[in-house]
Amino acid sequence: MKRYWEIDALRGLMLVLMTVTHLPTRLTDPLGQPFGFVSAAEGFVLLSAFVSGLVYSRIARTQGVESMRRAFWRRALKVYLSQAATLLFLFTVISAVGLRIDQPAVKNLLSFYLANPREGFLYSLLLIYEPALLDILPMYIFFMLLSPWVLAFALRHGWTGVMVASASLWALAQFGLSEWLYGLTVRHTGLAVPFHEMGAFNAFAWQFLWFAGLWIGAGRNAPGAQPLRFPPWLVLLAGAAALYGFWWRHHGINGQAPFGGDVELNLLFDKWQLGPLRLVNLAVLGIVAVRFGPAFMRRIPRLQWLEDLGSASLPVFCAHLVAVLLVLAVYGDSQTARPWWGDVLLLAAVFGWLYGVARATLWWDGRQKPPALPLSRALGD
Repeated sequence: MKRYWEIDALRGLMLVLMTVTHLPTRLTDPLGQPFGFVSAAEGFVLLSAFVSGLVYSRIARTQGVESMRRAFWRRALKVYLSQAATLLFLFTVISAVGLRIDQPAVKNLLSFYLANPREGFLYSLLLIYEPALLDILPMYIFFMLLSPWVLAFALRHGWTGVMVASASLWALAQFGLSEWLYGLTVRHTGLAVPFHEMGAFNAFAWQFLWFAGLWIGAGRNAPGAQPLRFPPWLVLLAGAAALYGFWWRHHGINGQAPFGGDVELNLLFDKWQLGPLRLVNLAVLGIVAVRFGPAFMRRIPRLQWLEDLGSASLPVFCAHLVAVLLVLAVYGDSQTARPWWGDVLLLAAVFGWLYGVARATLWWDGRQKPPALPLSRALGD
């Protein structure tokens, strides 16, 4: 399939925002969740799912379901090998540097591994032990392994049952499904990995976002697919809600914690559980983006460097983890460990590294880019 350059640019933007958020600098808080109470992770997962639905449903329709399954599995294997390589870097280089200079940030990050190196290494390869920052790709692998079965079912029987089941699973996740399953597993297997070391993202909640994106992407290839249109009243309501979320995030007295110290209310916007109001915030931003995004993108110059980052998203994502882990090992997690000019130099060096990785990846792939299609074609216009 021909690439949609706008989607590559959007994925590149999500990678930039994730990098700025994860690097401990003076920009971490101001640019964290810049559009409301929604982070770059939600945008990246939704875009990845959309592209997967677009690409793999086309494979299923033109080459058959078995070809589609094999393509999903090849991608999952590639992501797994990337996760394993990043884990190896963490357990060797980062742990050695952190221990040598007695870096608390590294010791905290690797507390389970340092106490149980053999079990930590084994369980990490099994995607059970997921150190902080390295807990996104295991969730992605989980979704990629499920997707061929879900997509094959949906192509035969429709998406209604899939999305009802997905929404039900998301709802159960809000009421402790993960914790209940963990307790059951520990009781019957004696699993030694603490719950908090199994990744911050609740995969049972986040699967809803993934399968929603898969559904939207696959729908673009359905026979007789209609353009994505929203009634004017809904666009107006979504625009007002998106602006209010933006104002609340940046001008509210509590910053990124919408309700301050109220833990129960903050769960409504919780990132790791994908709280209900967080989904609402994401939905209204999505409506605004679909309505005005294609016209906006046609009026601005193409940002080739963002496109390159998005085109090589997996290597660039792993490269950003390498950079963040090195900074944590050397400087710790303090956002004020350097003067402002030091932060500028650090960010310039990191983004230079990421762009270099993107260009090297595209060169290695020998990618002959076909003419890029406008985003409006992906949305059915």
